[in-house]
Amino acid sequence: MPPEAKPTTQATFSGRLLDWFDRCGRHDLPWQAGRSAYRVWVSEIMLQQTQVATVIPYFERFMARFPDIRALADAELDEVLHLWTGLGYYARGRNLHRAAQQIRDQHGGQFPTDFEQVLALPGIGRSTAGAILAQAHEQRFAILDGNVKRVLARYHAVPGWPGEKAVERRLWELAETYTPTDRIRDYTQAIMDLGATICRRRQPDCPACPLAEGCQARRQGNPHDYPGRKPRKALPVRQTTMLILQNSAGEVLLEQRPPAGIWGGLWSFPECPAQTPARQWCAKQLGLETTELAPQPPLRHTFSHYHLDIQPLRGHITAQDSRIMEPSKRVWYNTRRPDERGLPAPVKALLQELAATSD
Repeated sequence: MPPEAKPTTQATFSGRLLDWFDRCGRHDLPWQAGRSAYRVWVSEIMLQQTQVATVIPYFERFMARFPDIRALADAELDEVLHLWTGLGYYARGRNLHRAAQQIRDQHGGQFPTDFEQVLALPGIGRSTAGAILAQAHEQRFAILDGNVKRVLARYHAVPGWPGEKAVERRLWELAETYTPTDRIRDYTQAIMDLGATICRRRQPDCPACPLAEGCQARRQGNPHDYPGRKPRKALPVRQTTMLILQNSAGEVLLEQRPPAGIWGGLWSFPECPAQTPARQWCAKQLGLETTELAPQPPLRHTFSHYHLDIQPLRGHITAQDSRIMEPSKRVWYNTRRPDERGLPAPVKALLQELAATSD
């Protein structure tokens, strides 16, 4: 085992990290070009629980359509969620839209520079607020996203799962300690880059790490033990039946989900409870008479806290009454000429399959 490492000063920690960043860090990410609080904010929200490579094309499309806060605030939520389709965690997109409207209405369309005002925006927590102000305005705020938690937990061999309050508190103390007073923007990017590219969760590249000399987890030979894992719980399984109902023109009935909850504000197929006779449910709830509804291959969609087993049923409408379009949140969707609306990933996949088999 290597000898005990000496306590690391802020200057040593940040200096080594910044020297590495100057040589090896990422300097050409799209949100670094024409850097503004708006671009940083959108990127930080998209990067929550999502890898950089996945985010880049979404970010570029988003910026092309919504080049500034007012454009985002004035847009319809449907269009925002359409551009978010496939990125997952749709509450992020809804909160981004709400926050843009709040900035437009309460801050004159200018992203606030006060930490408490940033923290008050929907969808922004302490680390995200700090990252935005550090990246956009060089304000000295520590950050503690997943990458930073991993770097600090390994460097100091902090035991326990970061979701526990005591562990999180200790990691925030370390994050505050090591954040320097200058080059805040570069330091913030550097420690995120280190966690993403070197201090990886599964295959850390310890020999290439600029902090290896002082890293306690490396000295112990067990970096994979840090940070501690979240206690595993078996995910419950829920079931639903999605009804793929086509009219005589081949269009499919979609309805908009409530604004809150899973897939809030997105467009989906009508759903009837599992084990419920689907044709009777259609007649009673939708005012539709249908052909026999043929089962399609089932699929499973996994959320962070449960599995959703989906049984699609496909059929055609033979008669309908006026109730079908009473809620304004229902549309007939043309799979050959899809419009711009937010769709959950499994619904989008089912629509694409339907379009392919209808050609």
